[in-house]
Amino acid sequence: MPRLFTAIELPEALREDLSALDAPLPGAHWTHEDNLHITLRFAGDIDNRTADEFAGELSGIDLDSFTLRISGVGAFGGNGPRILYAGVAPSPQLEALARAHERAARNAGLEPEKRTFKAHVTLARMRRGRGEAVARWLQRHARFSSGPFAVTRFLLMSSRPKTGGGPYVEEAAYPLQGGAAFLGVDAESGY
Repeated sequence: MPRLFTAIELPEALREDLSALDAPLPGAHWTHEDNLHITLRFAGDIDNRTADEFAGELSGIDLDSFTLRISGVGAFGGNGPRILYAGVAPSPQLEALARAHERAARNAGLEPEKRTFKAHVTLARMRRGRGEAVARWLQRHARFSSGPFAVTRFLLMSSRPKTGGGPYVEEAAYPLQGGAAFLGVDAESGY
């Protein structure tokens, strides 16, 4: 029974920049650089038939390539932060891609996602994090941003069943239309 999700991969230089935000915070378990990504749709532990149907539905997504930027940092969990993340600048194209992934999941028989889509890169998972230390980290990195990077494909990924977290395995890659037109974006921004 695979544990699946869809994601946007990040350029290596951007993953390195995000990994540099790692700091000694009590209770923080930092995401390994190779596992940094933007999750589009979490499918969870599903049977092989549903996984095949989901993969088939994803192959029918026909959208154009686009660019994204990382912008700022934040925390989920309020006074008891559970996740530290890097934000993603608003993007209508990203929202359209996330909606297409939600449709694919529903068409494959998955339950509707209960949480509103909030594009982010999980930097650390927290256990018993101290609010003051997290607040200082957030303040220190509040202005973090990246140059634009091209999104020319999305991935179907798997992780260890029932545990989450990396290492992640790329199960399939799905190209977006016009990806070749974005080759210059990466060269200009360093990403």
